[in-house]
Amino acid sequence: MSVMKRLSGVVQAKANKVLDRVEDPRETLDLSYEKQLEQLQQVRRGVADVATARKRIELQAEQLQASANKLQDQARTALAQNREDLAREALTRRAAIGTQLEQLKTQHDQLVAQEDKLVQTTQQLQARVEAFRTQKETLKASYTAAQAQTKIGEAVSGISESMSDTGMAMQRAQDKIAQMQARAGAVDELLSSGALTDLTGNTDPIQAELDKASQSGQVDAELAQLKGQLATSAPAGALATPDKPEQAPPEDDKVVDAEPVHDEPEATAKPTPDQFTLEDKEDES
Repeated sequence: MSVMKRLSGVVQAKANKVLDRVEDPRETLDLSYEKQLEQLQQVRRGVADVATARKRIELQAEQLQASANKLQDQARTALAQNREDLAREALTRRAAIGTQLEQLKTQHDQLVAQEDKLVQTTQQLQARVEAFRTQKETLKASYTAAQAQTKIGEAVSGISESMSDTGMAMQRAQDKIAQMQARAGAVDELLSSGALTDLTGNTDPIQAELDKASQSGQVDAELAQLKGQLATSAPAGALATPDKPEQAPPEDDKVVDAEPVHDEPEATAKPTPDQFTLEDKEDES
């Protein structure tokens, strides 16, 4: 028995906790306000029913009063015609109607009192409903402001669920980026060291060196061909400067054991260093 009681308590505690988490005070206040409006409507409906019954009694009393007045007239007419028996009958009926009128008057007074009480109750209940409505709106506004302030505080501090999810997503993205960068750097180092093979290129290092040397020799051959074409196409004496006088060599460069100078015909002046042709430069190179 104690086990069942404890189990019932645990279930009730869990249910209350779930309800507390799901319950919205604003919705609860609105529901209470709607119930009070329903009660106020029921009281107003009761006032209308009592007023309807009172009006019905008043109409019935008017009809009975009209019948009593008619019987009074009939009794007077019967006496005028020396019909005392008819006059007595009419007065007897009028007396019965008077009794009914007394009863209706009693019921009417009760209904009037009940109606007045219901009207007063309706006014009081309406005042309470209006006060509750004002308090409800105030509480709802306070709750909404507190909820908004709480969400803003959680968002600023980063402890809200949405911000936590965003922060976790950013952290995962940064971790993946760092991991991919480290992996890319490691692969580049392994490819440079030769630990890994580049499947997109030449896999033989010897052949790669041979291809590199072949390409270098081809470039040198094309360069020499271009130089030869330029030397062949250049005009003769284009680079010579005949008006430039011959410069004497420096004294330090004179030969000590020079042969005696003979009177020989004037030889052709040696070209200056600036007068070398492209062919000579190519030969020297």
